[in-house]
Amino acid sequence: MAQPADTKKRGKARAPATKNAGLGGNQPGLTKDELLRGYRDMLLIRRFEEKAGQLYGMGLIGGFCHLYIGQEAVVVGMQMALGEGDQVITSYRDHGHMLATGMEARGVMAELTGRAGGYSHGKGGSMHMFSKEKNFFGGHGIVGAQVSLGTGLAFSNRYRGNDRVCVTYFGDGAANQGQVFESFNLASLMKLPCIYVIENNKYGMGTSVDRATASRDLSLNGAPWGMPGVQVDGMDVEAMHAAALAAVAHCRAGLGPYLLEVQTYRYRGHSMSDPGRYRSREEVQNMRSTRDCIEGARHKLESLGIEEAQFREIDDSVKRIVQDAADFAQTSPEPDVSELWTDILLEG
Repeated sequence: MAQPADTKKRGKARAPATKNAGLGGNQPGLTKDELLRGYRDMLLIRRFEEKAGQLYGMGLIGGFCHLYIGQEAVVVGMQMALGEGDQVITSYRDHGHMLATGMEARGVMAELTGRAGGYSHGKGGSMHMFSKEKNFFGGHGIVGAQVSLGTGLAFSNRYRGNDRVCVTYFGDGAANQGQVFESFNLASLMKLPCIYVIENNKYGMGTSVDRATASRDLSLNGAPWGMPGVQVDGMDVEAMHAAALAAVAHCRAGLGPYLLEVQTYRYRGHSMSDPGRYRSREEVQNMRSTRDCIEGARHKLESLGIEEAQFREIDDSVKRIVQDAADFAQTSPEPDVSELWTDILLEG
């Protein structure tokens, strides 16, 4: 089997993350410009998801729709540590990941409304969008299924001898799936360059993680296979970015997989049909008022000298992008009937 390519091609590796990255440890921070970009990207995801929720309520989006509101720092911090050619795969709560990889808001929103201008030509909907150009491999509706697929993507990198890594996201609700542990075993055995990211938002559908798993530290789930793992404050984009850098450096060095348990929180229900009666309004509001990732980044930027006028400019720009996407999603034509026969079979 080919050996990993020279890892010096991509950025400088930083010191490994501590056991609790961003949960009390000192981590290298983002520059002001990097943090400003992260703030803008998180705000774009937030405003996009809010608009998607509105369109769903109007009946313009059908089927399932799982919003990412509250968790924006996870994918933004991670994506800022990746390089060209690195791959991303995730579950059904995927709109934020798409936008973070650089997929156009127009195409994502049009797919949500089932229009021909969508990334899957209106046939995939919320949970099944892909972009070969951005190395985004879905959006998967089967709980935990993407973990095996992400492991396969990492295997392809190892086989080709390149220095790319695959970031494989899944939730706390999928963390105890059998296929997840099978993937951990194979990835560790073959030293595959896969970063497994558990987005622990405290609830798998409507069940608290404390009632669903005996483990109180999901970062240790890879320990039986010798996989390093850390807990990360997923409500802090700088902490997420620092942990991501350490994970990427580990994988690029050919040392095998890496596990991040990212402690985050979703403000909305599991999906648009979830009233969220399994938690109190006070719990949600407390997270919004004390731990919001966008507000946290804004406060840091204010301390670095960013003024209100620049925040307004960013907000106005994001609103224009989202409104344009919503307009496009409503005016793009529906798929032609001939699309029933496309993307079914790939002949070799």
